[in-house]
Amino acid sequence: MDALDLARWQFGITTVYHFIFVPLTIGLAPLVAIMQTVWVRTGNSTWLRLTKFFGKLLLINFAIGIATGIVQEFQFGMNWSEYSRFVGDVFGAPLAMEALAAFFIESTFLGLWIFGWDKLPKKVHLATIWLVAIATNLSAYFILAANSWMQHPVGTTYNEETGRAELTDIGAVLTNNTLLSAFPHTITAAFLTAGTFVAGIAAWWMVRSMRKGDEVTARVYRPAVVLGVATMLISGVGLAATGDWQAKLMFEQQPMKMAAAEAMCESSPDGAPFSLLTIGDLSNSCEGTTQILAIPGLTSFLATGDFSAPQQGVLELQDQYTERYGDSVGEVDFSPNLAVTYWSFRLMIGLGIGSAALALAALWFMRKGRLVGHRWFGLLGILAIPTPFIASSFGWLFTEMGRQPWVVAPNPGPGGIDGVWMLTARGVSTSATVPAGMVLTSMIAFTLLYGVLAVLWFRLMHRYASHGVADTERDVSPDARGDDASSDQPLSFAY
Repeated sequence: MDALDLARWQFGITTVYHFIFVPLTIGLAPLVAIMQTVWVRTGNSTWLRLTKFFGKLLLINFAIGIATGIVQEFQFGMNWSEYSRFVGDVFGAPLAMEALAAFFIESTFLGLWIFGWDKLPKKVHLATIWLVAIATNLSAYFILAANSWMQHPVGTTYNEETGRAELTDIGAVLTNNTLLSAFPHTITAAFLTAGTFVAGIAAWWMVRSMRKGDEVTARVYRPAVVLGVATMLISGVGLAATGDWQAKLMFEQQPMKMAAAEAMCESSPDGAPFSLLTIGDLSNSCEGTTQILAIPGLTSFLATGDFSAPQQGVLELQDQYTERYGDSVGEVDFSPNLAVTYWSFRLMIGLGIGSAALALAALWFMRKGRLVGHRWFGLLGILAIPTPFIASSFGWLFTEMGRQPWVVAPNPGPGGIDGVWMLTARGVSTSATVPAGMVLTSMIAFTLLYGVLAVLWFRLMHRYASHGVADTERDVSPDARGDDASSDQPLSFAY
C-alpha cells in the first residue's frame, strides 16, 4: 500500500479505538453526577455506594480515553500535513477551544472530585462532578464543530494567493446546522451507551445477589438498573428523533453518502425504497446488486418526509460531481466504498436491539418494585453492554467513510463556499516528507500499543466491576461536620 492508504488505515484504527471510550465518558459522567446528587439530597448511602462504584469505572475509562486521544492531533501534523496547511486556520480554532476551555475544566475538576471527598464541603464536592459532566459534553461540542465543518464548511473563505481556507466567522462554525444536528445525536448515543452500561452491570449484580439469597444487596443495585433503563428510554427516543433530523440534512448536503448508504445505484423518480437486505457485488461499479427485502418509499420519506419524492442514485450523482469538479481533479470516483457505507449504516441502527431488549425485559420483570433473579436476565445485561459501543463505532465509520473521497466535503449551491474543499488524496503528507515505510512503522507501533492498552482497560474495568458495590464500600457513619453519610475517602486504585 502507498502512503495514502497507510495513513488512512492508521487514522481509522486510532480514531475508532479512541472513540470506543468517548461515548461512555460523555454519558457516564452526568449519570455519576446524578447518583451523587441523589445521595446529597436524600442521605441514602445506597446512592453513595453507587456513585463511588461507577465513579471508579468512569475514571478508568477517562484515563484510557485521554491516552488514546492525544495521538489524534499528532497525526494532523505528521501524516496529514497538507490537510493541516489547507484548513489549519479554521480547523484549529474549535480544537484550541476544546483544549483551553473544556479539557482544562474537566481535568481540573475531576482531580478535585477524586481527592476532595474528605476535604471539600459536600455540596462543593458535588459541584465538581457536575462541572466535569458539563465540560465533557462541551468538549464533545467543540470536537464535533471541527468535524461538522469538514462535512459542511461554513464561515470560511478561500485565499487564492495562499491556497488556504481562512476563518471569517467563528460564530458560523459554532452554529453550523450540521453541528446542531450531529451534537444531540452523538450525545443521545452516548447516554444510551452509558445507560446500557449502568443497567447491564447492575442487572448482573442484582441477579447474582438474588441467586445467593442476598436480597439486601440486590436492592442496592435495583436503583442503578432503574436509572440506566430510564436513561436508555429517554436517549433512545432522542436518538431516533435526532437521527431523522441528521439524515434529512445529510440527504441535502451529502446526497452521495446517503445514496451509497442504500446501495442505490439507479435514481428513483417515484420514491426510493429502504433496503433491508441487498446482496451481490457491492462494488463501486454498481453491477450485480439485488434488493431482497425493502420497505417501499421509506428512503424518500427519511430524506424529505414524502414517500414518493424522487431520489438520485450513485451513478447520476457521479455524473454531476464529474461535471462540477472534473476539470479540477481529473477522473475521480466520487462514490464512497458502497459495501462499508451500506453495512455500517445498518449495523449502526441494528445493534440498538441489545439496549432495547434489556430495557424491555427490565420494564416487565422489575415492575412494581420487583427484584429479578433469573440467570438469563443477568446474562442479557452483560451481552447488551457492548452493543451500543459497537453501534457508535459503526456510526462513525459511516460518517467518515461515507464522506470519501473528500476529506473536506464541498458546499455547493446557494450560500455555499467556492474553493473550500479537499480530496483525501491531496491532504496526506508528501511521500518525500513522510514515506510509506515510516507510516507503516508508526501504524504497527500504535496498533500494538493500543492492543496493550485494550488489555489493561478490560482488566481494570473487569476487576473493579467484579468487586461490586457492597464489597468495595463499607457502611458509612456521620463525620465530624455532621453529614448524615460520609465515607469521605478519596477514590483510589491498586494499579
